[in-house]
Order: sequence, then C-alpha cells, then structure tokens
Amino acid sequence: MFSLKNFEPRLYQQTIFASAVSKNTLVVLPTGLGKTAVAMMLSLKRLNDFPNSKVIFLAPTKPLVEQHRNYFLKYTNIPEELTTVFTGSISPSKRREIWDKMRVVFSTPQGLENDVISRKISLKNVSLIIFDEAHRSVGNYSYVFIAKQYVAEADFPRILALTASPGSDVEKIKEVCNNLFIENVEVRSDSDFDVKPYVKEIVVNWVGVELSDNMLKLRNKLLAIYKDRIKKIRELSDVNINENMSKKDLLALQSELRAKIMNDKSYSDMFLLSILAQIMKVQYAIELLETQGISALKKYFDRFVESASSSKVKAVKALMSDENFTSAIALTTHLFNKGVEHPKLDKLLELVSKTLKDKPDSKIIVFTQYRDSATVIHKKFEEVGISSKVFVGQQKKQGTGLTQKDQRKMLDEFKNSKFNVLISTSVGEEGLDIPKVDKVIFYEAVPSAIRQIQRRGRTGRQDKGYVIILYTKKTRDEAYLWVARHKETKMKRVLESLKKEFSLTNLSRNTDSKNKKLTDFSDPKVKIIVDYREKNSLILQSLVDKGAVVDLKRLDIADYVLSSDVAVELKTVKDFVDSLIDSRLLSQLKLLKENYNKPLIVVQGMEDMFSVRNVHKNAIYGMLITITLNYGVPILFTRTPKETADLLFQIAEKEQVDKAKNFELHSKKPSTLKDQQEYFISSLPNIGLTTARELLRKFGSVSNIVNASEKDLKSVDLIGDKKASKLKKLFDERYE
Repeated sequence: MFSLKNFEPRLYQQTIFASAVSKNTLVVLPTGLGKTAVAMMLSLKRLNDFPNSKVIFLAPTKPLVEQHRNYFLKYTNIPEELTTVFTGSISPSKRREIWDKMRVVFSTPQGLENDVISRKISLKNVSLIIFDEAHRSVGNYSYVFIAKQYVAEADFPRILALTASPGSDVEKIKEVCNNLFIENVEVRSDSDFDVKPYVKEIVVNWVGVELSDNMLKLRNKLLAIYKDRIKKIRELSDVNINENMSKKDLLALQSELRAKIMNDKSYSDMFLLSILAQIMKVQYAIELLETQGISALKKYFDRFVESASSSKVKAVKALMSDENFTSAIALTTHLFNKGVEHPKLDKLLELVSKTLKDKPDSKIIVFTQYRDSATVIHKKFEEVGISSKVFVGQQKKQGTGLTQKDQRKMLDEFKNSKFNVLISTSVGEEGLDIPKVDKVIFYEAVPSAIRQIQRRGRTGRQDKGYVIILYTKKTRDEAYLWVARHKETKMKRVLESLKKEFSLTNLSRNTDSKNKKLTDFSDPKVKIIVDYREKNSLILQSLVDKGAVVDLKRLDIADYVLSSDVAVELKTVKDFVDSLIDSRLLSQLKLLKENYNKPLIVVQGMEDMFSVRNVHKNAIYGMLITITLNYGVPILFTRTPKETADLLFQIAEKEQVDKAKNFELHSKKPSTLKDQQEYFISSLPNIGLTTARELLRKFGSVSNIVNASEKDLKSVDLIGDKKASKLKKLFDERYE
C-alpha cells in the first residue's frame, strides 16, 4: 500500500480531498497553501484502489514538473524507480518502455500529447490525471486535447485540476471546467476560517515614478504619429476607433477588417488595414518607452530599421518615411548613447540596495515582462556589486535562453543563497516553490489578475512577505496597475459566486459525457502516416478525435501519407503562393509524382491567395494550370485545421476500405532495376529508403542482404541489435 510519510494534512486539504475522491474537481487555492498535497493524497488513493493503474501529473514547465516529483518522493513511500519525468529528449520508443514500468508519470503536456496522438502510450489504465495551472485549459492548449482523449479512453477516469488564479472572466472559468470535465469546484480564499491560520501576511506597496523631460519629448513624437493615424482612419471610414483602445481592441478590429477583405477586397479596406498596422507598431513603441525604457525601445527600433531595408510590408515603409518616426528613432539613439534609462531602474536599484543593506542575506525576485529589460537590470546590478542572475525560458531570443538543466541549477543556487536577486521573466511566475523569498518586485504592472497573483505568490510562503509594484505615473503602466487590481477584485467575487452557484446541474453535460466513449479506440478506422514536423498541428488532434491511428515518422516526401498510393503536401495559403513564385513547389511535385500514384496538394487558410503577395493573378493562374494539367496533381482547398482533418480522414477512409489498414510507408513501384531493388528492401518492416540504400551499398545485392548474418547486418549504420534480429527472423522463419 502506498501512503504518506512525514506529512500531516491540514483540515481544508482533507476536506478538499474527500470531495475530489468521487468527482472530477477543480481546486482553487491561494499560492503556497498546498494544492500539490491534495494531488498527492488523491494519487495515493487512486493507486491503491486500482493497483495496476498509473497516475499522470501534468505541469506547464519542466522545472515545475520536477518540483512536483520531488515533492511526491519526499512525502510518500512511492519508490523513486516507479516515478519518472517525461522529457522531449527521450526517444518515443524509450518513453514507451519507461511508461510500461512506471506508476506515476510527471510530464509537460506537449510531450504527452504527442505520445497520445501517435498511440505510443495508452491512457486506458490511467486512474488519475492532475492538471496543474489548470487556468491554461482553454483554446488549443494541450490540456484540452489530453483531457478529452483521457475521458474517452480510460476505464476509470478521474481528473483533478489545480490553480491559484483562474481569472476574472466567469465564462473562461466555465470553459476550463467544461474542457476538463469538471463536476465539482472547491474554492478557498485567504479569509476562509480553515485557511486563514496558515496564510502569511503579504504587504503590497505601489511605487510610482515620472518620465524625464527627454522621455516625455520622445513620447510626444510617437503620440503625434499615433494620433495622426487614428485621425486618418476616422476620416477615411466609419470604423469605430479611438486613442484609448487597448492592444486587444486593436487586434479585434484588425480581425474584423481582414474578414471584410476576405469577402469583398477593396483598396480602401487594405489601406485601412495598413494604417492600423502602423498604429499597433507605434503603440508598442510607446508601451516600451513608458514601461521599460530607452534600451528596450532602442533594440526594438534597431530590429525595425534592419527589417525595413528588405521588407515589402507597406506599414513598415510608411513609418520609415514619416519624419516624426525617424526623428523618434534618432532621439532614442541619442538618449541611449548618453546612458539615459527609465527612472524605474534607479528606483529599483535604490529599493534592492536598501533591502540588502538591512538584511544582507535577503532573497529578492524581480519580475519583468521583457528579456531586454532583464538584461539591463542585471547589468545595472553588476555595476554596483549586487549578485543577481537572469532567469528566462529555453527558447533562444536575441541570444538569451536557458536549458532546463541551467534553469534547475540557477534555482538551486538561488535557494541556497549563492546570489541575492533572481531577475525573472514570465517563466518564473507559475508555481515555482522557492522558500523564504523576502521580497518580490514588479518592474512593471501587468494587466492580468492571474499573473499578478502568480508573481505575488512567490513570497509570503513561510514568513511575512513583501511586494513592491513599480509603475510610471500617468502612463499605461499606471492603467495596467488598476486593471489588474479591478480584475483581481472581480475574480474574488466570481469565486464566491462559484461556491454558491457552480452546482452539479451546471455541469451535467460533463457528468453525462464522463462515461461516454468519444472515440472507438478498439477498432481504429484508418491509419495516417504524418511527418513528425507536423506534430504540433491541430490537424493531428482532430484526426485522433475521429479515431485515426496517427503514425509520426520523418517523411522526406509529403506531409501526410493516406495509403500506399496517396500522399499529401500541405501548404498554408502564403506558403503555397511563395512556393509557386520560387518554383519550390514544382520540385516537390516532381518527387511526389515519382513516388506516389495519387499525389495531392491541400491548401489551408482563409486568406485570398491573390493578395498575399504582390504578384499578378494571371501568373498564379498560370502556375495552377501547370500543376493541374501538366503534372496532373489535384489541388484542394480548406479553411481551417478541422476542415483539413475532415478531408484527410475521408480520403484515407475511402482509400483503406477493404484494404489492409496497416500499410507501410512506401512509394509506388519504380521502373529501373536500381529503383526496384531500393523499393524491395525499403518495404521491409522498419526499413526506410535511406536504410535500404545503406544495406544495398554494403552487401551489393538483395540476395546478399537476405543471406547476411545478424552480426554483418549490425555493421550497417542505422541497423541496431533489435532491427538486425527482426530482419533475420523475417528472412529465416518458416512461413505458416
């Protein structure tokens, strides 16, 4: 029997656990009050109730995944060898091998999603999935797909969703609940009687600064451009636009204009769209100036100028010909060369220096929205002898990026007081458990209740915590501060409402669907081979929902193989037009025709192909005619990933009716003797064209390959012990 060790659950944790035992539950609990403990208790219960089952614990980032595993190992008697962390660096076949031996798997959702799509693992025997930071379960995030497949496939499904901050939008919270098949909501706030004794006080202060005269002068230049473009749109159209619109509002307006152009393309609407693009670029520049400072704005302008030299985008060219804009670039460069920075930087230095003077071993986290600002802050701290490091995500941006190993090492060093200040971008906001953080400082306000709560929750875990939010007076920085405060107040009201109103009847459709098999996994209808570079496509999710077996492989030709005869090259509208212009598509078609009897092109997207590039429509028509008549390759059009999946599935189903579904990746019968030999060997199980050529080069003929010893086969690159053994068995075993 698995059990807790060295851990005594609190009353509210026991109450929440008791509720989660019988129903799929969303747990909303303030940061630092032990959501993971509830997950741990429920995991033990499910593992003991279903002795041969597994538990999956999902979290958005690798450091967070490892943190949860360490928590389980510390407070339960589950043997370490029965737990694992799934990473993308482990090969799919190795993950399958590990999966079979494990009882608790800790993973990021993306890697698990790929394994579910390709059927490398089965969720049938999983008795519990925990979704940490469950507020992410909206739109196309991997949590949504995994939950749907889990409920469809598992014999005894149970879901536990965890979050400290589900957001202020009641519809979004309900979407999370629907997507995760939630039947019950357990909400606790700081003021609840059973939670209050464990809540540490967090003192929050707002510290405002004012822009310098030079920065105000620079902002006025940018505002002049911004207001001029707003005025132009008002003069040319009846579009509802004003100077106070947020980025979200402008993006919505941009989408409306694009949709209008799709139905009725006109020069005036395209001109409006170009002006709107200029407005958004200038608005971003103003935001950088107001909230980040000169260095961040200088880097943005440098990238802008560099791209303008080769860009054909009208919005970019229009701005570069605007006197105010080029003057703003020049003034930014001048201020940068003089060493002018945002006044928040000096205020930050003052606050951190005072904290360290009062308590030299203090741990401080500084949150900032941008990597550029993190670098500037780090440099400033270095100049005055403050020990700090920059904590960012894995993705390389402008030369910065940390591997998962580097992230773990840095967090360990910070926990062990090897340096005082961790300067973090958003990657450090969610869930990281760093004990005894004395102070958290926001370099800028964030217009999000979720992010504000996540940032603030890094302190006040074991002792009284302190939070300082820096903001620039009379700018959008100050506006964001009030937006976040209002949203957080609203979120508290929503959660109180959920306590009273989110009853089982609200979610009856989830209860009804819990025991329904959304997909018949026992008898897959079709098999589709997909190039592994398409693995993050929404098309794959839709194909799996339909019951297709998706086999991810590296394809040198085509993106999807639907049968022994049919292969599909998938293009977005823009890529399709680009590949027509540079003739890339013709060489791809040549390979498709040589290797498959029925090649297809599918073009996906809602853009007008005649307007995505500055090319006369007759030239595009000419290429389309060449493809259809000269190459004999049909071109089919879809608007969305779901439509594409529907089309691919129907073609595959039609092709595979009354045929063997387990077709191997194989092209049509070639004509020359050399091609026939390659064709013959490449048709062997797990032997592709590349390996076939290696075998033929090594042994010289098909008969020599068949008669070769297992040892000789292993001497060929790409042939390992297992593959050599399987080949010899295939060649030598008597046919029954």
